[in-house]
Amino acid sequence: MARKKEIRRQQILDVAYNLALSEGIESLTARNIAQAGDFSTQPIYLEFKNMEDLRTQVLEIISVNLKTKILQKSYTGGALIDLDLSYINFAKEHIDLFRAMFVDGKLGSAIIADTLLNLGIEKFNEEYSEYDLSEKKIKQVVMANWISATGIAALIINQVATFSEEQIINVLKAQILDAIDNENLSEVENNPMFSTNDRD
Repeated sequence: MARKKEIRRQQILDVAYNLALSEGIESLTARNIAQAGDFSTQPIYLEFKNMEDLRTQVLEIISVNLKTKILQKSYTGGALIDLDLSYINFAKEHIDLFRAMFVDGKLGSAIIADTLLNLGIEKFNEEYSEYDLSEKKIKQVVMANWISATGIAALIINQVATFSEEQIINVLKAQILDAIDNENLSEVENNPMFSTNDRD
């Protein structure tokens, strides 16, 4: 009996994850998930405390996949630039999910925000290890970089502008170097992008 319940729960999560990828987090209602999976809403409420519990678990799956697969593509051999390009291409391929990740101009989930920030710090240390920067400064540089990458992605998916890959790389490299040299970057930590709605 326990085995059957586990499979059922995973089936629901698989359907919800695919629905989130194609239509965004906001599409995750019991009715939409049940319709997409061709089952009733009853098992959803049996397997999860509530819809918020289910959405949180889907966000955790998205977070793991961002960290281990989606944002690990190689384009230039530069760890942080490749992360940025992976993120921008992810936004282009999953427009609804990318838009749904943001609520009122900020990342809607601390799970996603922390994943992006920590992954960015890891990739910065890998690509720019020759710079002797404090942890606080690295965090500021990475936050500024995510703001730039998100801005480029938003311009592209909203068809405001088009850029070649070379143009994107040049802009991001210049932004990173400018952020490293900028002594007045402390204000970036107050940017609302990383002030998520679900932090305690």
